[in-house]
Amino acid sequence: MAKATKTFVCQNCGAAYTRWQGRCDSCGEWNTIIEEVGKSEALPKGVSGGKGGRKIEFVDLKGAVSQVPRRLTGIGELDRVFGGGLVAGSAILVGGDPGIGKSTVLLQAMGALAKRGAACVYITGEESVDQVRLRAGRLDLRDAPVQLAAATNVRDVVASLDAGPIRDVVVIDSIQTMYADTIDSAPGTVTQVRTAAHELIRIAKHRGFTLFLVGHVTKEGTLAGPRVLEHMVDTVLYFEGDRGHQFRILRAVKNRFGATDEIGVFAMTDTGLSEVANPSALFLAERRGNVSGSCVFAGLEGSRPVLVEIQALVAPSVLGTPRRAAVGWDSGRLNMIIAVLETRCGLALGGHDIYLNVAGGLRINEPAADLAVATALVSSLSGEPVPADAVVFGEIGLSGEVRAVAQRDLRLKEAAKLGFRRAWVPRQSAKNGAKGAPEPATTKDGLSVRGIGHVQDVVMQFAEAKPRAKAAPAQAPGVGRAARPASDETGD
Repeated sequence: MAKATKTFVCQNCGAAYTRWQGRCDSCGEWNTIIEEVGKSEALPKGVSGGKGGRKIEFVDLKGAVSQVPRRLTGIGELDRVFGGGLVAGSAILVGGDPGIGKSTVLLQAMGALAKRGAACVYITGEESVDQVRLRAGRLDLRDAPVQLAAATNVRDVVASLDAGPIRDVVVIDSIQTMYADTIDSAPGTVTQVRTAAHELIRIAKHRGFTLFLVGHVTKEGTLAGPRVLEHMVDTVLYFEGDRGHQFRILRAVKNRFGATDEIGVFAMTDTGLSEVANPSALFLAERRGNVSGSCVFAGLEGSRPVLVEIQALVAPSVLGTPRRAAVGWDSGRLNMIIAVLETRCGLALGGHDIYLNVAGGLRINEPAADLAVATALVSSLSGEPVPADAVVFGEIGLSGEVRAVAQRDLRLKEAAKLGFRRAWVPRQSAKNGAKGAPEPATTKDGLSVRGIGHVQDVVMQFAEAKPRAKAAPAQAPGVGRAARPASDETGD
C-alpha cells in the first residue's frame, strides 16, 4: 500500500536526508536542502527471495549486431556533434546559459527535420504557443510542419505521446518546468526532475522516437538538478559561448552513439544560428599579426582541429598583489605556466599584472595550449611579436620540458591549409626536455616545423630576435637576463 514519506533532498546534488540540515554533507553547499513529500510502494513479500518476478533471458556476448539507424537533421554541425545523425529511441539533454540559443537551434532542427518528412513535436513549458510561433517566424520556419503544444503535466504529455500516430522527434523545453502530480513538491526540484525525466525517457524508448530535453544550468555553468539526470540520458550537450560574441559552441560531453568532446560551431545572426563550416578561419578573421602577446594555437576539439588566437597582456602592477585573469582557459594552469617561466627561465613576472584571453569565446581545456600560452606571455613581456605565420602547440611540465601531444599531423595539416608557414611543436627526439637550442627545422605539409624541447628555447628565440633590447630595457627585463650569459650582463 502506498504511503506518504517525507525526505529532505539537496537541490544541488540530489543527496537525501531524514531530517533538515543547513549544509549538505555530500556537496558542501548551504541552504540547498528542502523537504519533499512522495509516495513509496512497499515491496511485495518474497521479492528478495526471487519470487513474484519473471525470469529474464541471458544471451552470449558473441552475436550479430545490427547497425544503429541514423536520421540526419540537415544541419551539418549538429549532425557532427551527434556522431552522424539522430538515433531512434535516444534521449538527448541540452544545457546552456539563458539566451544562449538552446530553443533557437532546436526549433531550427525541428523545422529542418519536418521538411525532410519527419514527424516532429515541440512541447514547451516556458512559453506559449504564440511565442514559439513568433520565433518560428523570425527563423523563417512558418511553413515547417512541426506540431506545437504548451504543457507541463507529465501525465498529460506521456498520454499524448503514447496515443495517436508515431512521432520521430520530440522536444521538451524545459525539463525543469515539467511536474508529476504523484509527487508533492514544486516543479524543478530534484525529485520532480528525476521522475519527469524517467517517465519521458521510458516512453521515448517504448515508442522509438528521439527525445530532446532542455535543461537549465547553474551559475557555475553545470546542469541544474541531480547528476543522475546526466546518467539517465544517452547524450549530454552543452551550449557554450558569451552572449556578447556571435559564436556559439555546441559541445558533446557524453555520447553513447558517437565521440565525446566533439563540437559544432555556430554564429548568431538575425535569422537564427548559422553553422560555421570552417571555424578556424572565422576565429582568426580579425587577427592582427604584428602585435606582441598574440599567438595562434593549433588545438583539437574532438576529431576536429581548430586554430584560435591566444592573447596575453603583461603589464607592470601598481598593486601589492598583481592580478591574474584568464578568459577561456583554466586560471590554475595559467598560474602554473607563470611559475615555470619564473623558476625555470628566470623571467621577472612576479610584479606584473597578467591577463589571458582566448579570442572568439572558445573555451580551451586541453593541456596542449601550454606552449602557446607561454609564447604569448614571453612575447608580451619582451614586446616582440610572434611571427604572424607561426602556430604553436605543446604541453609544458613543471620542470619546463615540452611534452608531445596527440594528433600532431592533423594539427599541422590544418595550419598548412590556412596558409601558415611555421610551427613550433614538441621535439620528437629522445632528448625531449633537455635544455639547449631547438632542433633544426624540418619541412612537413609546406610548414617549417621547429621542435621545442624546453620552454627556455622559446625565451631564447625572443631574445635573439630583439637586438634593440638595450635601447628599451624596461620592456623586457626578464627576457634579457634569462637569455644572455652572465658575462654579457656585466659587460653592459
